[in-house]
Amino acid sequence: MRFVIVTGMSGAGKSTALKILEDEGYFCADNLPIPLVEKFADLAFTPEREYNKVALGVDIRSGREIVGLQSVLEGLTSKGLKYEILYLDARDEVLVKRYKETRRSHPLARSGRLEEGIRTERESLAFLKKQADYILDTSNLLTRELREAMAKIFVNLQEYKNIFITVLSFGFKYGIPGDSDLVFDVRFLPNPYYVPELKHKTGEDQEVQDYVMGFELSHRFLEKLEDMVEFLLPNYVSEGKNQLVISIGCTGGKHRSVTLAEKLFGYLSGHAEYGVKLEHRDIRK
Repeated sequence: MRFVIVTGMSGAGKSTALKILEDEGYFCADNLPIPLVEKFADLAFTPEREYNKVALGVDIRSGREIVGLQSVLEGLTSKGLKYEILYLDARDEVLVKRYKETRRSHPLARSGRLEEGIRTERESLAFLKKQADYILDTSNLLTRELREAMAKIFVNLQEYKNIFITVLSFGFKYGIPGDSDLVFDVRFLPNPYYVPELKHKTGEDQEVQDYVMGFELSHRFLEKLEDMVEFLLPNYVSEGKNQLVISIGCTGGKHRSVTLAEKLFGYLSGHAEYGVKLEHRDIRK
């Protein structure tokens, strides 16, 4: 029996996550009153029930009753009923943008400022985030990418270490990405732009990758980058960081940065315990 409690910030994708789980064969229920959660769990864990995968959505719509969820969870634990908590999160500015785009009102900001409602909600749900088994920051995730990350956890049953990595290439001429956590400048590498037959290609093309990686300097840099990221990731996880943007930049964001981002992405993709995506911000500019 797998019993998943899906929770998190309003606007972070909880409803989408429940739909994804439903597509994977989970029986899903959403927005149950907190006093009914324990009764629902008791029914779900009844041996004669045909359900072996259940997901329950709980969020701030429960109002003041949300604080009572802590005692409910303790009750489940005392009964030996095993549950998992999936917490969906996103940066405040992303949540604000999503609410303004959909023109929906925040559950805690119907007559006040949106930012204040988000702040209050984050404080109210802090105890759930602290206990969460899985934290997914959807700030930079497409629905497809969220589905892939959840598949690792709930379908492929792979270990997941609560951090999602975005490897991002960019061009310095267009500015450093504002959400970068780590920024690496590869403008010191030989530039394919000055090779006529490579000028109009990109780092997605094998010929460009072969050129960029045809220098010992490129290999030494990549090895040191991989080693540093390998060292940093478990420390970021233990510190509680759940979203990491690694930005790699060259002059125009088409050749060297794209090549190195592709190589780093390939390396990180071999670590099944981390969610990872690749993005080339300026490759078409």
